[in-house]
Amino acid sequence: MKWIVIVMVAAAGIAGGWWFLSHKQEDAPEYQTVVITRGDLTSAVTATGTLNPVTNITVGSQISGIIQSLGADWNTRVKANQVVAQLDPATYQTAVAQAEGDLANTKATLELNEIQARRATELFHNKLIAESDYDTAVANLHQAQAQVQIKQAALDNARVNLSRCTIYSPVDGIVISRNVDVGQTVAASLSAPTLFVIANDLSQMQIDANVAEADVGGVVEGQRVSFTVDAFPFRNFHGRVVQVRNSPTTVQNVVTYDAVISVNNDDLKLKPGMTANVSVIIADRTNVVKIPNSALRFRLPESPAGTNATAGAARTNSEAQRPSGGGMGSPPGERKPRGERNVRTVYVLPPEPPLPDKHAELKPKPVQIKIGITDGIATEVLEGLNEGDRVVSGMVQTGANATAQSSNPFGGGFPRR
Repeated sequence: MKWIVIVMVAAAGIAGGWWFLSHKQEDAPEYQTVVITRGDLTSAVTATGTLNPVTNITVGSQISGIIQSLGADWNTRVKANQVVAQLDPATYQTAVAQAEGDLANTKATLELNEIQARRATELFHNKLIAESDYDTAVANLHQAQAQVQIKQAALDNARVNLSRCTIYSPVDGIVISRNVDVGQTVAASLSAPTLFVIANDLSQMQIDANVAEADVGGVVEGQRVSFTVDAFPFRNFHGRVVQVRNSPTTVQNVVTYDAVISVNNDDLKLKPGMTANVSVIIADRTNVVKIPNSALRFRLPESPAGTNATAGAARTNSEAQRPSGGGMGSPPGERKPRGERNVRTVYVLPPEPPLPDKHAELKPKPVQIKIGITDGIATEVLEGLNEGDRVVSGMVQTGANATAQSSNPFGGGFPRR
């Protein structure tokens, strides 16, 4: 019995030691790390816009009539003063003939009034008619002269309307839209009906990009632009910002500004109306130290006591991660100084120790860094880190602490139980 008791006690001791060591190792967190590297960074503002010709001419008709013939069609190249449409002139030719007859009749009346005025003048000088009769003859002459001017203006107007039956291209260009057909009646009432839309030069186009108000501060004239269109998804086109218009556009409380981007289209691949996915290059950096943004978002979970160094480091990182300028993460009315807006806290793991301490627990050390531009995936590191440093980007907690870790929505990594 003595040996049996000794064996049982020894087995219980071995089992308890194994349980303690295994749970201690299980409770130790596993850190997901990334290695700081060097590379190129490009900070860009993204927007969408529409491709348009630089000069878009709308050709309309100032008079009403029936389209008798067309001198241009879709994609037709036209020259300035080339006939592009002809309206039926019959109605306006009749109006001209009527106006000419009215003018001839008025001129005949003027001749009669001139003769009567001369006769009245002679009789009045010889005191053969009253002064009132003389005044009447002179007034009739002046009225006849005025009527001639009125009828002459009416004739000129009729001739102008007749000339407008022939519609010319105002510029050299290409027809991108034809809105009428032969035999169609166009009615010019309050506004001129559109017959054609002519693009002056499709080799030079522009993008009217809608830039959000949060990004428009970084967009200035002269910046390089890269964009794609759905018709050529694997080809990058290039342009340059030529104007940022001050007129805002508000749609459902979203304010955007029109950034005009000049585009060279010598191969005529780009068509008017295409939707462009634009990236305006704000800043370029080459061969800089960069850190993944996931490492900037990570922070250690607070311990239950909340008084150890880990909790203090977590609070420090939480404050560093608050949006700059008194945003959602800052107390009301607080605004960080400009020098503190680009300061963040990250956690650096020391190099792995050599054997036999290979499995010793490595504790991350909080380090404050100064950051620069970002491309949305990685961020430039100005101070605080060197190439090759291991930075914590996530944490896997096992054992009893996994539940506490998973309950923290701001913890890094994906906990497992």
